[in-house]
Formats: sequence, structure tokens, C-alpha cells
Amino acid sequence: MGETKHTGPMKLPKLPEPKFWVSSIPFGLGKIKPKHIRDTMKVAWDNRDNLGYASRILTQGVCDGCALGVSGLYDQTLSGPHLCTTRLNVLRLNTMPAMEPDIIHSDIDELRKKSSTELRNLGRIPYPLIRKPGERKFRRLSWDEALDKIAAKMKRLDPKQYAFYLTSRGTTNESYYVAGKTARFLGTNNVDNASRICHSPSKTALSRSLGIGASSCNYKDWIGTDVLIFWGSVAANNQPVSTKYMYAAKRKGTKIIIINPYYEPSMDNYWIPSIPESALFGTKIADEVFQVNIGGDIGFMHGIMKHWFEMEDQLRGSAIDHTFVKTHVNNYDELKEKVQQYDWGQLEQSSGLSRGRMVELAQLLAKSKSAVFVWSMGLTQHRFGTDNVSQIANLALLRGFIGRENCGVMPIRGHSGVQGAGEMGADPFSLPGGGYNETNVKRIENIWGFDLPDWQGDIVGTTLENTLLPNDHERKLKLYYMSGGNFLETMPDPVFVKQCLESMDMRVHQDIIFNTSTFVDAKEAVIVLPAMTRYEQPGGGTSTSTERMVYFSPEINGPRMKEARAEWEIYVDLASRVKPEEKHLLAFEDAQSIRDEIATAAPNYDGIQHLKKKGDVFQWGGAWLCEGGVCPTPDGKGNLISIELPELRKPVGYFYVTTRRGKQFNSMVYHKTDPFNAADRHDVLMNREDAESLGIKDREAVVVYNKFGTFHGKAKFVNVKSGNIEVHWPEGNQLIPKGVYEKFSGIPEYNTEVVVEKAETYHAHKDTKYVEKRIEELETEIS
Repeated sequence: MGETKHTGPMKLPKLPEPKFWVSSIPFGLGKIKPKHIRDTMKVAWDNRDNLGYASRILTQGVCDGCALGVSGLYDQTLSGPHLCTTRLNVLRLNTMPAMEPDIIHSDIDELRKKSSTELRNLGRIPYPLIRKPGERKFRRLSWDEALDKIAAKMKRLDPKQYAFYLTSRGTTNESYYVAGKTARFLGTNNVDNASRICHSPSKTALSRSLGIGASSCNYKDWIGTDVLIFWGSVAANNQPVSTKYMYAAKRKGTKIIIINPYYEPSMDNYWIPSIPESALFGTKIADEVFQVNIGGDIGFMHGIMKHWFEMEDQLRGSAIDHTFVKTHVNNYDELKEKVQQYDWGQLEQSSGLSRGRMVELAQLLAKSKSAVFVWSMGLTQHRFGTDNVSQIANLALLRGFIGRENCGVMPIRGHSGVQGAGEMGADPFSLPGGGYNETNVKRIENIWGFDLPDWQGDIVGTTLENTLLPNDHERKLKLYYMSGGNFLETMPDPVFVKQCLESMDMRVHQDIIFNTSTFVDAKEAVIVLPAMTRYEQPGGGTSTSTERMVYFSPEINGPRMKEARAEWEIYVDLASRVKPEEKHLLAFEDAQSIRDEIATAAPNYDGIQHLKKKGDVFQWGGAWLCEGGVCPTPDGKGNLISIELPELRKPVGYFYVTTRRGKQFNSMVYHKTDPFNAADRHDVLMNREDAESLGIKDREAVVVYNKFGTFHGKAKFVNVKSGNIEVHWPEGNQLIPKGVYEKFSGIPEYNTEVVVEKAETYHAHKDTKYVEKRIEELETEIS
């Protein structure tokens, strides 16, 4: 942990800088770009029935969207107000009225016809509901009836046969903490959350490399660093307020590097609505873009290090910070030996980049005195995601870019609740204050006053798969208690996921709205419980940003769903019904009492108990983790990890495919057209030369397929790396195989190999076995 404290927000330059302008035409008229003014007006219109409450949420609450940590309209990075369309788009979830009874209790098949977007617009869930097999409609029931039914079912089951899951949007630290404690109180270690589906490799890799599980630096460190690298991250789209930080960095002379298979337009040029100069003329963000193969990042990083070692052979100290490495780093010789095993031809084939391009970035970093590495799911959602992130740590350690100003490694979080989820212990591998290991288990047992499960809990994917085990299997999942989330639209192979959801005896959907998974049958019952939003939670709540700032978000005066309850309160009530004789061990009087206990159970969070009003915030760990190069590892040193080059072998005629986000927040799609590239949700983003080699024209119907699924769409020519294509998520999830998990952290992989064909060619074959034959034919020749 560091001793230096965050120094608070900086001011932006007052004078404009035309050299960074995208266009001299005001507001980017005629260009493909977001229409921020129009979108803001639409949000105001959508919230016209509750404008006062909407205004109070925006000005008093902590953003329930991404994890940048905007409190009210302000943050700890830059002075001045911040507002983005991502936050505005999720605003209606907090202000909309209850669904009408005739909608709630309509025929189930009518509800199943609606998309998640349509369901989201129907309104809030106002009271508990139940639907049993054969019933055509949901029935209303009381809270006592609902919780008694769930508790009775849990009493009949082995704790290994039920599980808890929590989404990340808007979920508070208090809810995560109580959910994790409730699960263990009830005897199960099957508790997981959405953050692991996104960033579990980041936590795993940073822990083994640096002894930390969070960003080592702050957003302020972006501003003035020599090099700011976005690796597999489209922050401008997913965390739009971050573009303001990028603008400030550009004005300080920072070079911004983008590494991604697709030359993402939003990371090239952006019109930042809260900066007048940028709102008018746009801002050029990227100084350089390196287009790697999907999955080629490890090869690229090996190439950077390989050139560094070649530079060192010519002149010691020209690339490696030997003073830092000698004092603060382990395994230098082992890493050097591993990197030198690979020749340039191997690294070029894997990365998709020439030796010259790899040398360019290697030399830039070697000449730089500081750098910040930022990444997201482009690095994590691979079967080798942990190794991807450890390679980032390797680069930072070799150059000494750790533990000081304008340096660091940052897994940028996509949801406001992501960072706190694992730190509160709401996953099968962690507890408050550390991992699920013998020492931490004993410590938490002393605090909580009851024994914890002594068996390893399952990750989300395995939990779903366990629904299909034989009925007498001890881990046959029979009850799933879900706080938000929609596995039909977030997990690979939605057909398989639906089968899993249907195979459970009981499912509990604790949520504020319906989604498509709510209407999937269960063997005994589907129970729906209405939850409060974070702004309704009595006593307020807290959330932790990417940079480890813990913010207090107060309860905000406004309309209420009369029967909605705080999520943590529901868990406590349920647990008291399952184990009434021990309910005193889980008796929280209010949100403040939860924060008081968190401060003890999670030592880094000592200070959370003092957060009580709007604007209250503290940062755990200080400004920089590993300050001065000292890591919280057993020997105080960072560990260089020798990484194998992953096998990226695809048959001749195949493409690598990955999924991307458009105008959406997580799986919540807000517009069918991407405002940055005009792509439709079913467009297949292709390299022009690749497409033309197959006789495919721009906007022509195509079919993308493999042995796992088929995707029908239209080709859209974009600047994507040859041999790679991209489709939107979650629409393209049927192409992604189930059961492929990262070996260290269990994250599902969202990349695979596919065939692309003209639709007329695909449909011309009447043989129903065409796909199987075609795949078999291509797989006989492996490149």
C-alpha cells in the first residue's frame, strides 16, 4: 500500500488547441458520430414524468453506470461537471413507474415475444411474483409467501445444490457484502458476480505478478504520462467520461496508443460534450494504432520484450531499468530466456504485426520515462486472459513503470459495482479482505461467528452446467438465486444456457425489471422479487471505482415502489427463515451497521464507516499501489511471469472472430445502429480485401458459422485486421462455444474461429449436412 495521497481534481487548460481538432466544421456536421445533444434531449423526454427526481439522481448520486466514479456531476480527476450518455441511458431504470398489472399478468408467450429492450421500457417490477409449470401467467404473492417458499426449498437441499449470483450495474458494496456473507451463512460457497465474467483474469494476474487485485494508479496518472496505452479497451464507447481525461492527457503532451484488431472510430476521433472546444470541433485521440490479431497480444508483447533484450545486448540500460529490476523484481533471467526462445517469424504470425511495427512500440516505451497501461475485455476474455494481463505487468516491471506518478497498470472497469464485488467477497475464490484461503477463512470466521464452507464453490459457467448433472448428484444445481443479470444474453451458447435455466427446480430473479431470462420455465417455480435501486436504499450505499475510490451515494428523495426492498435486506430476511435459530449472526439493523462491519472484515476498507453524506469519499491503498516499487507480495517484489505463446491455429478459410459493443451498456442495447461507424447490430465487420477475396460485396448478406452455431448478417467493410472479423455482443454469442474457460480464473472465452460465406452460396446447398461437410473439409488443412 502507498503512503502518498490523491491530490484531488486538476483544472483543464482554458485556451483551445486547434492542432487536436478533428474538423473545423462545428459539431462534426456530416460525420458519423454520436449526437450528444439529440440523445440528451431524448433522455429528458423519456424522464419527463419524473424530471425532478432524475435531476436529483444526477446531481446527488454516484453514477450507477461505469466505474469512473462520478459523484453528482464531479469526480476526483478533473474539475468541472461531467455527464455522459451512458449514465443518461441508464437513468430511466431509476425513474420509470411500475409496470401496469395487465402487462405483468399477460400471457407468458406474449411476454416472450418481447426483446430485452422492449421489456426494459415496460416499467419496474412492483411486487413479488410466481409462475409454476403449466401456468400461463405470473401470479402475485406476498413477500412472506415468496421468501418462505425459497427458504423451504433451501432447507430441503444440500447447500452445494443452490447458488447466488449478483450483477454489477448499480449494485452497492453493502449488497455484495451481505450476499457473500449470506451465502456462507447458509452453507454454500456457490456465489459469483458479473465482475468475474469481465475482469477475473485481471485480478488473478495482478495478484500473482504484483500482489494486488486492483488498478495500481489513478486516472490523474493518465494526464502527463509519456505514453498512455489502451490495450483491448474501447474506453471512449464504454466509459465515455474517460475521453475528458484523454483530452487532458493530450494537452499535457501524452502520446495515446491504441492496440486492437479493429481501428475503433471512437478511439480515433471523439466529440466530448462537456468540453466546449471538443464539442464543437472534436478531439483527435489516437496518436498511433497497432492492429493485432484477435488473441495476438502475447506475441506482440513478446516482440516488444525481444527487441528490448536485443537493445540491451548493444547497450546495457537502453531498454531495461536495471536498478528497478534488481531491487524490486524476481525472475528476470527466466523471462529473458523464455522471450528469446521465439523467433521473429513466430511472433509476427501470432501477433499479426511485422517486426518493424513491434520495434516501433518497443523503442517508444524504451525512450519513455513513464507509461500507463489500460486494458479491458479485449485482453481478459480469452482462454489465456490471465497470461495476457501478466504480460502487461511484465512490460511495466521491466521499465519500472510501477508505484510512482504517471505510471501504472489499470484494468478499467465497465460497471459501477465491479471493483467492490470481489473485495466484498461475493465470489467463490474470495472473502472480504483477501482470498478464500485457510488464514483468511479463520479470520472471517472469528468476525462472523460461524464456520465457513470448506469446499470450493463454482464459477457461473460451471454452476449453469451443474443443472444437467444426474438428479442425485451432490452438486446438481436445483435453485439459483440471481440478483439481476441475464445469462441468455451474456453467456456463450444461449441455446445451451436456456436448457440449463429450464433444468432448475427453482429460479429466483431479484431485479428491478423483466428480462428475457425471466420467462424461461423452471421445474417447480420461477419467483420474481422487486429490488430497490441504489438511490432508494435506506441509509445510502457505497461503490468502488476503478481507481479504488470508495464513494458514498445517499438515499435520494423521490417516488418509490411500495413493495421494493433493499437487496441486502432481502438476503438477511431470507437467511433468517432458513436458519431462524442463528439469525442473530446475520442481523444488520441498517446500512450503516453493514459499513461498520466491512471496515473490520476488509481492512483496506477501514474508512468506509465514516462515509455518511453526499460527496464523502476515500481511496484505499493511497495514490499508488506498490509505491516505490515495493509490492504486497511475500518478499515485497514483483514477479516476472514467463508466458508461453498461445497456439492460434485456425484451418484454412477460417477467420478469428470476437464480439464488440455498440450503442449499449453491458447487454442493454440502446440503439440498433452504432453511432461511431453506422453498423447495424447484425453487421459482420470485415476487412475489405478479405471480403473481396471471397467475392463478398459491402452490405451483402453473409452467413458466419462454425460447429457451434450460425449467424446471419451483412458484411460491413471496416478497418479491421485481415483474417479477423467482429460481430456484436450478445447477438453473436451463438458462435461462441460453451465450456471454454480461462484455466486460472474461470472466465468464459468470447473468441473463436468461424467460416464466412455469401448467404446465397450458403443457402444454395440443399444438403442439410452442408455445414458439417464444409467444416470437416476445411479442418483437414491446418495452417
